[in-house]
Amino acid sequence: KLDKSHARIIFSTTHLGFSTYYGFFSDFDAKLNYDPKSPTKSVLEVTINLDGLATNDPKLNENLKSADYFDVAKFPVATFKSTKINMTGAAKGQITGDLTLHGVTKPVVLDVILNRSGKNPVTQDYILGFDATAALSRSDFGIKTLVPFVGDKVNLIISCEFDRIK
Repeated sequence: KLDKSHARIIFSTTHLGFSTYYGFFSDFDAKLNYDPKSPTKSVLEVTINLDGLATNDPKLNENLKSADYFDVAKFPVATFKSTKINMTGAAKGQITGDLTLHGVTKPVVLDVILNRSGKNPVTQDYILGFDATAALSRSDFGIKTLVPFVGDKVNLIISCEFDRIK
């Protein structure tokens, strides 16, 4: 199960070409069925409550949640379900999955680095942690307001820990 206190999804895009601005999703959950002997057989599922979107500007938060962008009233969640996992190194890989956002489902590839898996030195419980990055075009998901002035390309940075269910 996801250790929510050690997990974050951060997004960034450009603002009028002058700067990069950042936000994050504070309310999400994930399930990982991890097979350490055969990581390519693992399965990842993520659900993001889009109302948990946050930037450092409350007015921008509301604007991004409006019908002009995420339309949270109509599309309250985004989901990601893995379809394929490739290992590209001992602790590196790609998780391909279907991202459903704004009512549109498209494949997205997460570039993943397995930070560590094993016993937590404090609790002795088995945990696993990884970081991932991805890029997508928001217009592919029907979110086209102010493209190209506000960047179409959205970068994701994901960091998470999972605890083994006992």
